[in-house]
Amino acid sequence: MIEEAHVKNNHASRPAASQGASTSTPLAAKVIPFALTLGIIAADQITKALVVRLVPLNTVAVSLGGDFFRIIHERNHGIAFSMGGQLPGDFRTVFFALLPIVVLALLVGYYFRSRDLSPLQRWAIAGIVGGGVGNLIDRVFRPGGVVDFLDVKFYGIFGLERWPTFNVADSSVVVCGILLLVTFLFDGGSRHEQKG
Repeated sequence: MIEEAHVKNNHASRPAASQGASTSTPLAAKVIPFALTLGIIAADQITKALVVRLVPLNTVAVSLGGDFFRIIHERNHGIAFSMGGQLPGDFRTVFFALLPIVVLALLVGYYFRSRDLSPLQRWAIAGIVGGGVGNLIDRVFRPGGVVDFLDVKFYGIFGLERWPTFNVADSSVVVCGILLLVTFLFDGGSRHEQKG
């Protein structure tokens, strides 16, 4: 009788244990999306190196669709899309190196602590981290500033004849950031419905 009671207790405890385990994400599932981070960093740095080597500064190398899309070599001393480029040099250098480090550290910390992120949200955060690190490398190791080379005509939308020149890292941050925001909005709505 004692053995039977012990076996029943073991069976009863298993579902509870498995339920507790299901609320956490395995470490491997958290680490795998950072393959995207590495891929974005590699693509960003390779394309920038090619532009620096093959395209003289402030010149257009390729034009497609008339002047709709151009590959051009420019340097950005600000953050994304040249914002903050007019700040004093020393302050700008330190601020725009430290700010991304702090933001990336908080983002990665949230990534590993959170149990609520979906797989898609984890991949999106990994993409944002890749873009952030890609531009951070330029700010630290390229005295001339971040290399921008993708230039698109914007037809006067928002008062811009052309969108500010950008790069692979900028694209990754923007696309993955929008994707993350959309998933949070839809995920938040579905959770609200489930609670109701």
